[in-house]
Amino acid sequence: MDTHHNVLIIGGGNAGISLAARLRRYKVEDVALVEPSPWHYFQPLFSHIGAGAAQMKEAVREQRKVMPRGVDWIRVAAADIQPDYNAVVLADGQRVHYNQLVVCPGLQLDWQAVPGMADAIESPYGTSNYESRMPTKTWELVRRLRSGTAVFTQPPGPAKCAGAAQKIAYMACDFWREQGVLGDIRVVLVVPTPTVYGVDGVDGVLERKIAEYGIELRTSTTVDSVDAAERTIRLQGPAGGEDLGYDLLHVVPPQSAPDWLKATTLPAPEDQSGCVEVDPELLRHPRYPNVWSLGDAAATLNSKCGGALRKQVKMLALNLKAVLDGREPENRYNHYGVCPFTLTRHTVLFAEFDHQYRPMPSIPWLNPAKERRWAWVLDRRIFPQVYWHLILKGRA
Repeated sequence: MDTHHNVLIIGGGNAGISLAARLRRYKVEDVALVEPSPWHYFQPLFSHIGAGAAQMKEAVREQRKVMPRGVDWIRVAAADIQPDYNAVVLADGQRVHYNQLVVCPGLQLDWQAVPGMADAIESPYGTSNYESRMPTKTWELVRRLRSGTAVFTQPPGPAKCAGAAQKIAYMACDFWREQGVLGDIRVVLVVPTPTVYGVDGVDGVLERKIAEYGIELRTSTTVDSVDAAERTIRLQGPAGGEDLGYDLLHVVPPQSAPDWLKATTLPAPEDQSGCVEVDPELLRHPRYPNVWSLGDAAATLNSKCGGALRKQVKMLALNLKAVLDGREPENRYNHYGVCPFTLTRHTVLFAEFDHQYRPMPSIPWLNPAKERRWAWVLDRRIFPQVYWHLILKGRA
């Protein structure tokens, strides 16, 4: 049986829940949200969990407990979008019609894109904090390693909080240094970019930390393949191929929009990632004016991260409310992005920047290129509480 809703949101992560909550605060009626998962995760804590500085119970809630009041929760996965008919097809065949649609299902992890990578994380020596079931495994591997080679990789292309691939490397080194074994461990950090991150000032701090820990940095380098049985990883960099043996491997796979979304007419034809085509400031689809997108699955220009999403949610909620009230949308997203780099298990560097990776500090008079202990308290202690009690309730 077909159903209809005023506003239909696809995706029950940070983007979908916080937007739904804010729309309800703005008195928008008949909001429905499509999300099959019974669990909701605060993923920024995964790096801390992997370093033994947090527990998984702090990062997970039942989805039903974070669902905003007055929102109709459709507990089935989306399978297709038919924008010409203002309809979403669900995995069970049901069609849901809408007046306004917001697409924010997040990115999928393309483990099969790199030969052997999926097998590697299931082996006793491989892991990835990007899988919700593995941060605790990461900590066990970090805690047990006393010598050998540890390899940490960051993927090319779009990725949710790409800097998280580096955070665990720095925190692991800090732990090994505390244990007095860092000198016995060869640490290799693999990044696809020409510099360690690309933001002026931030690169200098990261480079000094990398030198302090004795990390071998491979820039402009990607993972070609992994052999879990032989415990080897093949890298492809400017000088050609390189094979490394490992005793601990933390990998992050390439990422893209969900396959079902790629098959719709919403992505731009030339966009291989399959993300939803949008005006990068309005977050509105250029061909379907009643379709919007935000978060990781939107083809915006910014770095994909929670800090960017928080600003997107605020402006999109205002613009959607304006359209529903018969007005033109006036708010614009400023391409803000942020990555809190955990450089030790007690200090954080807040990297704030725009879509061109130019510094964009929230407090202009405060030097952003500096690691601080109070920033760690903010990232580790305060932000999780803000997330659960304010952001997901549409109040921050």
